[in-house]
Amino acid sequence: MASQKHGIPAIISFFIPGLGQAIKGQFLKGFLIWAIGGIISFFLWWTYIIPFIIWAWNVYDAYNS
Repeated sequence: MASQKHGIPAIISFFIPGLGQAIKGQFLKGFLIWAIGGIISFFLWWTYIIPFIIWAWNVYDAYNS
């Protein structure tokens, strides 16, 4: 049952970065992931690696925090 509590925010963050953290009550963290991650990904989209790392960390954090 505990894995479901962490799995749902991770699945939501998979599609919308930062929303999983906001669902868990970490509103500031969710907003910062959305805003700063979005800005960095916008300017570094051509690398594909940096946006992927930010996205993967976001999902990992939503699952484990």
